[in-house]
Amino acid sequence: MTHFGKFIIFKWVSSNFVGSNKTRLSSIVSLFNIAENPRFYSTKRIVQTENGQSISTVSRTEAQVALLEYLYFTRNIQFTDAENMSKNSPHFLEKLLAKVDMDADIGQSITRFLCFHPINEFEPFFESLGLKPHDYNPLLPRDLMFLCDDGLLLENYHVMCNYGIARSKIGKIYKEATEVFGYDYGVLALKLKAYEELGLSQSFMIKLVVCSPYLLIGEVNADFIKVLEILRKQGVAISRIEEHLSEKSSYDWSKLLSLLNLFGHAGYNEEQLGGLISQHLGIFFEDSVDRIYLLIGFLLKFGSTMNQICSVFLQFPQMKFEEFFSNLRNCFLFLNEIRMEAREIQNIFCSDPLMLGSCRLKKPNTLRLALHAADKRMCKVIQENPQILKKWVMGSKVERLQNLILKSRMLKTKFLLDLGIVDDSNEIGKAVKVFRGSGEKFQERFDCIVEAGLSRKDVCEMIKASPQILRHTKDVLEMKIDFLVNNVGYPVSYLVTFPSYLNFTTQRVELRLAMYNWLKDQGKSVSMLSLRSLISLSDKRFIDEYVNSHPRGPQIWQDLKKEIYDE
Repeated sequence: MTHFGKFIIFKWVSSNFVGSNKTRLSSIVSLFNIAENPRFYSTKRIVQTENGQSISTVSRTEAQVALLEYLYFTRNIQFTDAENMSKNSPHFLEKLLAKVDMDADIGQSITRFLCFHPINEFEPFFESLGLKPHDYNPLLPRDLMFLCDDGLLLENYHVMCNYGIARSKIGKIYKEATEVFGYDYGVLALKLKAYEELGLSQSFMIKLVVCSPYLLIGEVNADFIKVLEILRKQGVAISRIEEHLSEKSSYDWSKLLSLLNLFGHAGYNEEQLGGLISQHLGIFFEDSVDRIYLLIGFLLKFGSTMNQICSVFLQFPQMKFEEFFSNLRNCFLFLNEIRMEAREIQNIFCSDPLMLGSCRLKKPNTLRLALHAADKRMCKVIQENPQILKKWVMGSKVERLQNLILKSRMLKTKFLLDLGIVDDSNEIGKAVKVFRGSGEKFQERFDCIVEAGLSRKDVCEMIKASPQILRHTKDVLEMKIDFLVNNVGYPVSYLVTFPSYLNFTTQRVELRLAMYNWLKDQGKSVSMLSLRSLISLSDKRFIDEYVNSHPRGPQIWQDLKKEIYDE
């Protein structure tokens, strides 16, 4: 059926059925293509406009038909364009209805009005593309009213429609890359083809153009190509990228490229970077790149190193990044609201950001009531065992704090007695104060050190000599032991004689060793130092006795410090 024949049926339906009380409008929906939902015409339901005016669905239908007739017959706009404009411009339609007599025949009233009052056709056109009035008003041409006067706009619009881009998504493209609609004939099609020649499918391109319209401006975007190369190198198929692209988002490929390069320079090897991208591809396409930068800055401010931050992303939980970031932020606000000291907040965020990002905490007031505890007491409990926050999440049943403290104390006591760290029940009270944290986590950390290659007896002796080593998380302990064996070159058995090594940061160890070795390479006569002596010396004494012993020592010390700590 031709568009003309189709329209004649529409007009006949409107004049013979619309407004009739005897005929159900739903019976002729298959003929009337203005509505997608047949039930839309089953009643005379009244709807309210934004200004409070009441318009029945029947009146709205008549108005749509009249507008379609005007655009198609009077203004010679292509039928599919005219139909889309009349069907998907509710704000414009309401404005039009406000100018006619609602008690008279709506269709005739609008037809008569349009004969003597030409409309700005760009208004219903832009609205039908998915833009709201506040979006398209600044985009309206100042010296044009009729669509036919902007041939290039219509040409490029039709290129996108024919390519398969939904009309309702084209408004987003126009808003973010208006100049694309001023391209000369054939230019836009060539640009789309240039991207397809990179191996991109048409379905991928449809999504890409909607979420990154600026890619159609200028030559093929270099940053986008580099991101594709990195992802392809890591074995990521184009189809997987397409799955994660969201047409509701807007992507900045230069920022994404910078982020991938940052991870590459921050200590990730090819295998680790590949693992991160493969396992957590979604976090790069959640419209969250800016939030990732915020998280990195947030953790750096709290004292985390880039190595530690890289570790966070390698172990990132299976959840949306936006949710993770929101949880982390709310944890900070929670700790701040209960007046925890800044130093303690810093320690908690540095030690276990993954746990914090996985916890959607209840509100402070809710916890105060459920725990029967004031802020000071909550702070103390969290400092002793940050993992307790996992029991205070939304949807969980919170136990009174006294019960939790007793359980934690029992587990801690059992751990200390089972390992023989204390053998007299009279010593328990003193030992419990020294061993801060939960008994459950103590056992996990103890097992971690044993699994590194030491006997249970040796580890017990180590803990007796330096109980603070159990305050470190399992991940931190594993990292420090790995550094001792693979970077410093000492056997794991060295920990038995120097358990306090586990209380020092790897950066401190690396810096001291690098400075000491540089002095020896310069031919400086320095006394032989054991690793224990080298890292146990205070900063002041080490600088006075070793760094300042060479004229260039202070400068080298600062350079090494910047290089190691910036990593």
